[in-house]
Amino acid sequence: MGNDGRGPGPLPRGSGRVPYEGVWRFTAPAVDASVPQARRAVRDLLARQGVPASDEVVQGLLLIVSELVTNAVRHAALLSPTLAVEVAVGAEWVRVSVEDNHPYRPTALVADHGQTGGRGLLLVREITREAGGACDVEHTASGGKVIWAALPLKPGGAQGRPHHP
Repeated sequence: MGNDGRGPGPLPRGSGRVPYEGVWRFTAPAVDASVPQARRAVRDLLARQGVPASDEVVQGLLLIVSELVTNAVRHAALLSPTLAVEVAVGAEWVRVSVEDNHPYRPTALVADHGQTGGRGLLLVREITREAGGACDVEHTASGGKVIWAALPLKPGGAQGRPHHP
């Protein structure tokens, strides 16, 4: 997985930047091996940047990353041989997103009934809701999709819920 760069990105700002703020983007092939690689990359990034997230939040984020990358590998690999994982860290929250080039937009994040598939996305929705965060699925300009979830750094500390521009 390579780091495609980082920058300030579209993050909500408080009175000033904190040292751990930024946006990092990694690309990976849409294969099973990318799931643990993405988890490790996100975990290492949060540790390296000194992001003050509780253990509960970090574990939730890692589970979300696993589910989103697994979802992209299982359902999008045919039309999207690569996927992108983005981590955006603000002063009080962290957002992870997985982007692929497959046009299918899953509804499990917003539907209350999970039929045969989508259990991973229902889990993402539940983790996000319990943490006081937000999640959604959006189309990209290239016709693919990005699925994102944002959690407050401290459980129950969602002040001004984050949004994805």
